[in-house]
Amino acid sequence: MNPGAAIHPRQKGKRILVVDDEPRMIGFIRMNLELEDHLVIEAHSGLEALDAIRTQLPDLVLLDVMMPELDGFETLRMLREFSDIPVIMLTAKGEENDKVYGLELGADDYITKPFGPRELSSRIKAIFRRLEKPTTDEAILHIDDRLSVDFNRREVIIKDERIKLRPTEYRLLYHLIRNAGWTVPHDQLLQKVWGYEYRDEAHYVRLYVNYLRDKIEEDPANPQYIITERGVGYRFVDFRN
Repeated sequence: MNPGAAIHPRQKGKRILVVDDEPRMIGFIRMNLELEDHLVIEAHSGLEALDAIRTQLPDLVLLDVMMPELDGFETLRMLREFSDIPVIMLTAKGEENDKVYGLELGADDYITKPFGPRELSSRIKAIFRRLEKPTTDEAILHIDDRLSVDFNRREVIIKDERIKLRPTEYRLLYHLIRNAGWTVPHDQLLQKVWGYEYRDEAHYVRLYVNYLRDKIEEDPANPQYIITERGVGYRFVDFRN
């Protein structure tokens, strides 16, 4: 593993960990990321990746799925036990099940090989856009006697218990609450939360709505806050009336 070097004072980019057992792929990714002033850290196995995340503190992980011994899925599962660092899966498989499985394990996005520099750059920029917190004038918003949202700390409060939201979960909840009482179409949520380039990835919305329901609903199978409007989108209950 290449542990990387300290960031130069004028470094404008991010620290990005690239995990792949193919040197050519790492070389291709390194060349393109360094052109955008990112600092690249290398790992050639899942175990090296887990060690690098603990010691090098990268801002983002590009994680290949097909690796010997510890594959990308298992690496991601272990990673999520101690870190919520953004992860983009790199996969040569285009099957929907593989993509959804990675997202269910906690991946933030995926790129199917082969991919070009523009797609790689676009996906990375979209991840960092989602890490930015939407602004709101209300620090803590009380939905009802059971549920409140702390916008400053990016948490939901359920009967005095604080539950941390991941950045994408927070952005999705923010946009639903901002339009409380109105149905927000799938494509609008994709554009607002993930970015315009994700307009055809409807499964992202379904998956993250399920994540939110698991965290805020008393009975996720019979939601009271986030209502499905079939074939159209989702509506957050109108709590201001």
